[in-house]
Amino acid sequence: MRRCTSLTAALVALVLAALPLAAGAQSFRCTGKDGKRYYGQTVPRECIGEPYEKLNKQGLVVERIEPFVKEEDPVAKAAAEKKKHEEEVARRERARRARALLATYTSTKDIESARARALSPIKRQIDSIEADIERLQKRVDELKKKQGPQAASAIQSAQSQIETQSSLLAYKKKEAEDINTRYDDDKKRYLELTGGR
Repeated sequence: MRRCTSLTAALVALVLAALPLAAGAQSFRCTGKDGKRYYGQTVPRECIGEPYEKLNKQGLVVERIEPFVKEEDPVAKAAAEKKKHEEEVARRERARRARALLATYTSTKDIESARARALSPIKRQIDSIEADIERLQKRVDELKKKQGPQAASAIQSAQSQIETQSSLLAYKKKEAEDINTRYDDDKKRYLELTGGR
C-alpha cells in the first residue's frame, strides 16, 4: 500500500513536470540559447529571438512559432545600394583623376607654369577692365564740373558703364580665384601622390 502511494505520488509529479502551467488555457515553451527549456503563460524572456511552441492546457503542442525576422526594407536596401554605387563611382573617378594628374605633370613647377598660362589672359582682361573703370570715373568727375542736361545725361551713361564694368570685373576676379583653387588642389594632390616630391 505504501509502495502504491509513493508510485502514485511519483506519477503525479511526473505529470506535473510534463504539463507545466497546466492550469492556464495555454502556455509557451522554448529552448533558450543556453540549451535549457523554459515555460511560461506568456512567451518567456529567454524565448525572444528563438523558435517557441504554444501548448494547450493538456501540454500538447498546438503551434510552433518561428522567430520574427524583419525583412529588409526595400527602399532602405535600394538607397544603400545606390549609395554604395555612388561611392564606387567616386572612387573610380578619384583614381582616374590621380592617373591623369600624374600623366600631365612631372613636378610642382609644371603645375605652377600651367597656372600662370591659365591666369595670363584673365589677368590682361582684369587690367583692361580696371583701366576702363578708371577712365570712366575720370570722365564722371570732369562732367560733374559742368552744368546742364547734357552733362547729367553723360554722367548717368558713364555711371551705368562703370556698374557694368564693375560686374564684369567681379566675374573675372572670381574666375581667377577658381583657377587658383583648382591648381592649388592639383598641387596638393600631386604632392600626396608623389610623397612630397
